[in-house]
Amino acid sequence: MQKYILTIGPSLGNDIKLNEIHQENFIYRINGAHGSIEDIKNTIIHLKNQINNIKLLIDLPGNKIRTANIDKNGIKVECGKDFILKNDQFNFKEFHKLVKPQMVVYANDSVFTFIVKEINEEGIVFTSKSNGVLLNNKGMHIRNLHKDIPFLFQKDQELIKLCNEFDIDYVGASFVRKVDNIKELKKLLNKNTKIISKIETIDAVNNLYEILQEVEFILIDRGDLSTEIGIEKIPRFQEYIINLANHNGIKVFLATQILKNMEEKPIPTIAEIDDLYNISKSGVYGIQLSEETAVGKFVKECVQILNLMKNEINSEKIILK
Repeated sequence: MQKYILTIGPSLGNDIKLNEIHQENFIYRINGAHGSIEDIKNTIIHLKNQINNIKLLIDLPGNKIRTANIDKNGIKVECGKDFILKNDQFNFKEFHKLVKPQMVVYANDSVFTFIVKEINEEGIVFTSKSNGVLLNNKGMHIRNLHKDIPFLFQKDQELIKLCNEFDIDYVGASFVRKVDNIKELKKLLNKNTKIISKIETIDAVNNLYEILQEVEFILIDRGDLSTEIGIEKIPRFQEYIINLANHNGIKVFLATQILKNMEEKPIPTIAEIDDLYNISKSGVYGIQLSEETAVGKFVKECVQILNLMKNEINSEKIILK
């Protein structure tokens, strides 16, 4: 049976209780990038009180550079205009030592593009190529910059301890680049916790065969991967990763914008349904919904669509026989 990873947030787990939608093939994901350690601990307890034998996944934030200490109103950015982010407005305070003028920053899953203009004692001055509001905890991605950044940040270490305390079923390893990252994580986790290695960097793709020898599961995060390779390459890379994983007997989850339209509307687009059909027949083990269930307005409808597609594919198999 295909597994579905549903992300917890203000919508699912709070507005909508788990028993309203629960199925045996559900894994509930807590995004470790959001909230304090105490908040996440309380969420774990809250979810365990809702469902017996619940399957939980904690996604480690990983060494993704993110905005920090920005107030709830965010920072307004305008195309062609400069703005500054101070050193303490990044989750990695040494970030300014790694950047150079003219570097291109893809922010918030490439919604925004910024150019590094200068680095001074206060922080980094950017020239925006986009309009909008830059919020707290949003990714600030520069390609080929991570060789001098540790694999696990402090919050990752604290979350690993929390996973061990609560005997969490799955841990999402974010921004894996080489097999040594998985080996490092294995040494810190309880033996019965399964690692889902996220494939979201070009290095992970290049080192995919070695990574597949160390894990039972991978997850293709199409959002972060697209910032590294370019969005036009996602279909080709997705197919390659799934085929190599299947050939090696490794189970594949697929994530990012599966039912994006249903964050705001009760039905998916035809393009999303077509993609979901092809994904389901491509040999993937499971699908992850992110914003669709964490903050979306139509969580129950999302689950209905997943079940409808599962039934459609199963009935098709019967007819073909």
